[in-house]
This record gives sequence, C-alpha cells and structure tokens, in this order.
Amino acid sequence: MIKYLGSKRKLLGPIAAVFADLAPGTRVLDLFSGTSRVSQALKQQGLYVCSNDHNLYAHTIARCYIEADAQSVLPDITEILKELETTKPEPGWFTRTYCEEARFFHPDNGAIIEGMRNRIDKLDLAEPIRSIVLVALMEAADRVDSTTGLQMAYLKKWAARAHKPLQLRVPEMLNGTGSATCLDAIVAAKEFSGSAAYLDPPYNQHSYRSNYHIWETLIRWDQPEVYGVARKRIDCKTEKSDFNSRRRILSAFSDTIDSLNVDRIVVSFNNEGYLHRDEIEKILSTRGSVHTVELDHKRYVGAQIGIHNQSGKKVGAVSHLRNKELLFVVGQGAAQTAQAARSVQTNV
Repeated sequence: MIKYLGSKRKLLGPIAAVFADLAPGTRVLDLFSGTSRVSQALKQQGLYVCSNDHNLYAHTIARCYIEADAQSVLPDITEILKELETTKPEPGWFTRTYCEEARFFHPDNGAIIEGMRNRIDKLDLAEPIRSIVLVALMEAADRVDSTTGLQMAYLKKWAARAHKPLQLRVPEMLNGTGSATCLDAIVAAKEFSGSAAYLDPPYNQHSYRSNYHIWETLIRWDQPEVYGVARKRIDCKTEKSDFNSRRRILSAFSDTIDSLNVDRIVVSFNNEGYLHRDEIEKILSTRGSVHTVELDHKRYVGAQIGIHNQSGKKVGAVSHLRNKELLFVVGQGAAQTAQAARSVQTNV
C-alpha cells in the first residue's frame, strides 16, 4: 500500500472490532475509503464492502482491493505486469513536471513510470484488471519516491530509495468481491443500501487531493495545469470538500449522517479536527445513544519532523507528538461493539 497520511492501518483492530458481530455477507459502506485499509479489514471479516471516495486514485485503489476477486484475476495480472516490465523509458510531461521541475522521483524512474503509464492505456484493459495494474504502478512509484510521505513537498536531497530501480509487484489482493464508487459523500450515502456505515472524513483544511495530487494525475493521465513548487494540479485550488472548510464542515457532516439509512454508524475523527467531540455526539445522538472510544495515536508526519525555517534549519519543536482518534458508535449494538473496540489493545 502507498504511504498515506490519515491511514487507519494502526487502528484497524478497534475499528474492525466494532463490526465483528455482523454476519458474513452483511453490506457495509466505507464512505471515505482513501487507501481502503478499513475496507480491506472488513472484507477480510467476510462482509460485503461498498467503498466510496470522490478522488479517482482512491476509487482505483478500491477497485483493486475491494471490487476485485484475487482468485479470479491473479493469473492475468501476473502476465500483464511481466509484459509491462519490458517497457522502455519515455521521458515526457510527467518526467519533466515531477522529476525536473520538482523532485518527487528520480528522472530515471520518472521516465519508466511514464513509459509504463502510456503503455497501460494502449493495452485497453477491462475493469477491474486496469485498476489493479494502475495500483501496481502507483505502489511501485511510491516505493521509489523522495518525500516524507506527502506530495505537498519533496526532499532537498534524493532519498536513498529514489535511486533504486522501479519494480512492479502484484498487489496483495483478497479473495471475494465488493463494490467501489466514486461519488460525493452525500450522494453515496443516499444511494447505499445496507446495515452499517463507516465514516472517516477529512477533518481540517488539508485536502487529500492536494496531499496526493501526483496519484490523481497518474490515474487520470490528463497533463493538468500545475502550480507552485510542488507542481500541484490546478483543481487542488477549486475542488475543495466542504469537510475541508471550518465554516461548512458541521453542515456537511450533519447532512451526510441524515442521508444514511443504516442500523449502525461508526465515525472516526481526530480530536484536533474542525469538529469538536460534543458537536459530533450531538449530531449522532439523533440516531440513538452514542458511545465514544478514545484511541491514543501518533500525530501527523509533520509533527514528528519538527518546525523548520525556509532554509530547512530546525528552529523549534511542536507542542506534542500524540493525539486522540475518537471512534463514535451509534445504532444497533453500539454499546457492545464500542466496548469490544475498547478492549482491543493498540500500540500506535
């Protein structure tokens, strides 16, 4: 999986515990799926997972890991990736933009990424095969990038991994099927039919489109207008979620909850986000008794790095390195499942 700020990889135990009582095949919605970490954990529990995200790169990841059945596609994927590895480098717009104007990838790897991406389009693959191959390329690129995990900036000196040759690997998919959509959250909530929903929405001004703009471009392959040192897509300025707005997030969250027709709602939210615990609990209380679980968690990558001036010199330390991930459970079985989440030990 790609490096991803906000990934719930280290909180999967408590989150999965909230859904552990559901019968195999129960339909569950992951409304803001991101890298689909939570979706995968629920799929492994035998649930039928519907993953949604409005970013195309995240939707592509969900098609690979949630929609696709590993057993039925692995032979085809292995052969396609072997063929792709024979692709010759094709330096062009992508290499110039992200390896020369910016330094996210070494130009040698950038040219290989570009050649492979061009060839994928020429292969004219059917879904979900195409998405799986794109994810394989995305993950290969992630393994040789030169960042701290975000695409807001790149390292001044090449990371050691940036000099390693790009290598494709078959994604570690799961057996069984699910579904994936690329919709606005409220639209996806209204269209979903099932028993439970998990929400992990953006919680501050930083949009995932901005944080991972290169993955969006790699999937769309549209050579967008770019700006700034990081060469971000121009739509990073215009396509902001209401959840990234301090003024609009409360209404967006309330409308999303109102749109869900499920027996159980589970919300994950950071205690440093735009919404306060009491605001979330008040909105969720319209659906029943709310049970909140506090999970100790390491802060974002920037907090671990510290405070630096424009020349890169460390000039200060952040106030704290830990925060709380709040897990809210409301609806059928909320008390018991929240207690199950509390009982799961985490070490993050």
